[in-house]
Amino acid sequence: MARGGPKLDHGRRQELGQSFQDGGEHYHRVRPGYPAESADWLVPSGARTAADIGAGTGKYTELLVARGLAVSAVDPSPDMLEQLRNSYPEVEAVEGTAEDTGLPVSAFDVVTVAQAWHWCDPLRASTEIARILRPGGILGLIWNQLDTSVPWVHRLSRIMHAGDVHKPHFRPPLGPEFAGLESHLTRWEDPVTTADVVALAKSRSYYLKANAASRARVTANLDWYLHEHLGHTEGELLRLPYLTQTWRAVRA
Repeated sequence: MARGGPKLDHGRRQELGQSFQDGGEHYHRVRPGYPAESADWLVPSGARTAADIGAGTGKYTELLVARGLAVSAVDPSPDMLEQLRNSYPEVEAVEGTAEDTGLPVSAFDVVTVAQAWHWCDPLRASTEIARILRPGGILGLIWNQLDTSVPWVHRLSRIMHAGDVHKPHFRPPLGPEFAGLESHLTRWEDPVTTADVVALAKSRSYYLKANAASRARVTANLDWYLHEHLGHTEGELLRLPYLTQTWRAVRA
């Protein structure tokens, strides 16, 4: 079993995952996209079809569409899918989960799960994804995370309760249907204002499930850290360092 990811039992996973069921417009506005390099490395030449599981509002779907793939997007949240349909009307948007996608057998060359594998049951999801992949098809697991090797970002992640920062030895758990797991790392920066950083914190599962006192503490600490301690001004653009971890495995 892989270690170093979020430590969630099944009940906690469901509880926190439920926090994303609404607020699709806010999520789409404040969450970062993904670097093109991730999809360049992940998607094999000749691929024609892709399923994006846990697609949310389509942050990773965008990269698949840009590469000319016919994409089906799956997410349990109707609110998230509404935002995705508005942005990418050519994409088939299906309400479902990684464990039960509702998609046809052996229909896809690539299946991606971006920023969502830790919400899944990895063994059940592996079985379902293997069912919808063609033989030799690629499963891609992608995570954006703050680059906590940068000292000021490390402290920011603690204030934001960004619990999805992986340890260096992290490997995502997969079922026996997949082999040849390998990874690729992209370092990049997102230009944001201090208001954007606060909005990003408010889109995270910790904040969404917190009580009023905890929420007030997070926003007050962010205000102090960004404006007083670091000395940034409102409206100033700062470059927020990210890492994108992209993993791929082949349907065995």
